[in-house]
Amino acid sequence: MTTRTRILTGITTTGTPHLGNYAGAIRPAILASEDANADSFYFLADYHALIKCDDPHRIQRSRMEIAATWLAGGLDVNRVTFYRQSDIPEIPELTWLLTCVAAKGLLNRAHAYKASVDKNVENGEDPDAGISMGLYSYPVLMAADILMFNAHKVPVGRDQIQHVEMARDIGQRFNHLFGNGKEFFTMPEALIEESVATLPGLDGRKMSKSYDNTIPLFTSAKDMKDAISRIVTDSRAPGEAKDPDNSHLFTLYQAFATKAQEAQFRGELLEGLGWGEAKNRLFQLLDGQLGEARERYHQLMSRPSDMEDLLQVGAKKARAVAAPFLAELREAVGLRSFVNQAAAPVATKKKAAKAARFVSFREADGSFRFRLLAADGEQLLLSRNFADGKAAGAVTKLLQSGDALDVRAEALSFSVWLDGAAVADSAEYADQASRDAAIEALRVALAPIED
Repeated sequence: MTTRTRILTGITTTGTPHLGNYAGAIRPAILASEDANADSFYFLADYHALIKCDDPHRIQRSRMEIAATWLAGGLDVNRVTFYRQSDIPEIPELTWLLTCVAAKGLLNRAHAYKASVDKNVENGEDPDAGISMGLYSYPVLMAADILMFNAHKVPVGRDQIQHVEMARDIGQRFNHLFGNGKEFFTMPEALIEESVATLPGLDGRKMSKSYDNTIPLFTSAKDMKDAISRIVTDSRAPGEAKDPDNSHLFTLYQAFATKAQEAQFRGELLEGLGWGEAKNRLFQLLDGQLGEARERYHQLMSRPSDMEDLLQVGAKKARAVAAPFLAELREAVGLRSFVNQAAAPVATKKKAAKAARFVSFREADGSFRFRLLAADGEQLLLSRNFADGKAAGAVTKLLQSGDALDVRAEALSFSVWLDGAAVADSAEYADQASRDAAIEALRVALAPIED
């Protein structure tokens, strides 16, 4: 059986995607996701955005715009796992576990941190002036993004290769300290796509918001046409031969054209096509390719609840992988159940089979709930809210009565019903086999529980 390669890509949510982002990252990633042998994880890196931006409105807007761009560009959420970083609570927890093994000397060598220190020194300021712990420990958060899902390949620009290498270093250190012969983390590899376009902007430099030379991707056809009209060209008049190889307008055209279109455009420029008409040809090419996607983008932006629903589904898929893996890692570092530790030396096999127990607790709003924990401390059920402790206790007694359980499965979870009402729910499992095994474990645990 062929092993599927797991690919992970994130985009930081601090701005509006432009044509360069699309050609350089989004379009190739969407094409890569169509590979049947690829298991693709794509996420909105909104925790990373907090390091770079302190404008909440900008971050929220960017999250929506980038999500809409991925979806409008054709990302099939049924083929991939598409999620927001901030919807996966296991990621910041793993970040802390990795922080505890990451060497400070390693983080001192991070390019972004060193560049900030060097700039401060150059300006005669304190070396760490204005440097947050977020910036300093950014590589650990990125390592958690990658290692949480044991990605094999991480497509990155050359400026990000170091972060993938640091993820390897940190993962190896964790494996060495806590693996006891087991390799918890796969060692990721940076994937540099040499063929991926780095588009020039309006002035010929790399297309970047920092240069204010971008071409809008999905704002409107008029905005795109206006931007294209500002592309800097030489002074050659219509009828004079143009040099395609030294024209960034031609480079932009080339990134979206077929070989036949490219050859025809090259020939027309050599024959003296005017720059005004050449810019119009570029607009027509881009509008023809992106027009439908632009319409989908605006539809998505007008219905944010649709995107929210898709991202919540993606978060469930991601957490189905992350939650059980983090439980293994917690166990490995010693964050284990007291019950499992205490019961193991003294419990007989018969007792272990009946060691499941209910744990009641009170919520902040005054309502009461209970958990049903298996012998090893794993949570089998979490109850709904009850108005008082007496009502919660009555339900636990009914569940221990030995009567037939009304267990209803739904997707990758299940609930327990009494008298026509759901009283408790399971967690979401990675697959149906795991869910069915949990239902069987529940039936064993309640057959019946001994106090």
